[in-house]
Amino acid sequence: MKTGGQLIVDALEANGTDRIFCVPGESYLAVLDALHDSSIRSIVCRQEGGAAMMADCQGRLTGKPGICFVTRGPGATNASAGIHIAMQDSIPVILFIGQVASHAKQREAFQEVDYVRFFGDIAKWVVEIDDASRIPEFVTRAFAMATSGRPGPVVISLPEDMLTSVVDAPAALAYTPVETSPAEAELDRLEALLNAAKRPIAILGGTRWDFQAVQEITRIAEAWSLPVGCSFRRQMLFDHLHPNYAGDVGIGINPKLATAIKQADLVLLIGGRMGEMPSSDYTLLKSPYPDQMLVHVHADAGELGRVYRPTLAINASPAAFVRAFAKRKGPASPGWAADTAKLHAAYLDWSTPPESGPGAVQMGPIMTYLETVLPDDAILTNGAGNYATWVHRFHRFRRFATQGAPTSGSMGYGTPAAVAAKALFPDRTVVAFAGDGCFLMNGQEFATSVQYGLPIIVIVVNNGIYGTIRMHQEREYPGRVVATDLKNPDFAALARAYGGHGETVERTADFAPAFERARASGKPAIIEIRLDPEAITPTRTMTQIRDKV
Repeated sequence: MKTGGQLIVDALEANGTDRIFCVPGESYLAVLDALHDSSIRSIVCRQEGGAAMMADCQGRLTGKPGICFVTRGPGATNASAGIHIAMQDSIPVILFIGQVASHAKQREAFQEVDYVRFFGDIAKWVVEIDDASRIPEFVTRAFAMATSGRPGPVVISLPEDMLTSVVDAPAALAYTPVETSPAEAELDRLEALLNAAKRPIAILGGTRWDFQAVQEITRIAEAWSLPVGCSFRRQMLFDHLHPNYAGDVGIGINPKLATAIKQADLVLLIGGRMGEMPSSDYTLLKSPYPDQMLVHVHADAGELGRVYRPTLAINASPAAFVRAFAKRKGPASPGWAADTAKLHAAYLDWSTPPESGPGAVQMGPIMTYLETVLPDDAILTNGAGNYATWVHRFHRFRRFATQGAPTSGSMGYGTPAAVAAKALFPDRTVVAFAGDGCFLMNGQEFATSVQYGLPIIVIVVNNGIYGTIRMHQEREYPGRVVATDLKNPDFAALARAYGGHGETVERTADFAPAFERARASGKPAIIEIRLDPEAITPTRTMTQIRDKV
């Protein structure tokens, strides 16, 4: 006989959970009490949105569900930002929400929300426990749902009385992973299509990859001399310095790569959905009928043919597909090998930072410096904003599990993601990039990094504006600035107030010594870069955008 709270923790342990992210609440005190006697590490956060984003980053880097606990009402609605990210990004997350007691439901009790309705469109599955003896069943099912097919977030609502009830329930067993593999006939047809192609290209995306799968797709690219692009914010799927890498298929795509995709006669899309951002608003691949032959590989049959009609649809996870196809031998001297080399050369040119720009701080040399000092296994995280262009375009990712960034374009992600990444990989360098607006959305999670001794480095690119919105505003309504100016704190002083290390960079030459001091401090650190708002993109100033130059 155990309480519902004990059954929750037992089921988490049975399914391999080693840490949770939470903001405590009286609605799930019985779970917190059960965690007291558990080996599961609890990381207490400062806002539920940050906690959910930490769970997302853990799921993103490991492929196993990140676990988050929040309280009812405001706690749950705060966490919804992280659930939306996990849904659009196909990340396994399980969110447990304390709920009002069963006798109080449907009365608009204190902080009551109908979570099945609230999360119904932004979660893969939402369930409310109404029988404590079924807790092991539902938790194990949640792990299976979050990881199978197209991964995503699961939400479990926990009425307070379900957690305090003492019941007899079966011991929880670990979920059984579900794999989907390609048929030999499908591989035969793909091989025939590639042999007949003249201008093929592969695009990698989505989730359900692992270290081995990334090695296998590298071998496939080499065997077939394929140019390989990575979908928006999935750049850790291929070594950027490999001679087959063609570049990032995302926002602000290299025009030469965009042309190559449009002119390709065969696109091999592995794992991704090729949504609005990577498809350049459905222009690289036209919806519903692409100009190119499309071979779409996806773990969820519901995604095959959903947006694009494929020439060949293969219902398989990326990991299973590449393991199977790596056994096929490519042609001895494919006619497109020279084009692959040209695309890689174009990528290297495109990803070389500019040396100059407006203002006293130049981001180009800063990115060049970081490329020389960051180890290949460094993890970079970021949220959303024009500052992120410097990371996506100019950082050359080398290894799997080194990128934490939302494809949904959610602000405020970088700092909590960095906390989760450092907790997961304490021996690796973790650097978060954030704009001034982006940082202050979840910047309080810097306190979490201090509390748990997780020495992340947060680079705050401060230009005093909501940069992306100002850029669009100046382009569409030049000179009519409204609601995009910001008055910011001294971010370096803020870091010190939290108990961390703070640095301020007002000249390009200041950055390298500031970064070295931050790294040597052994503390969580914030490096504030005071960037001229004119430096809105790597290639155009705000004035040029306003004047349509």
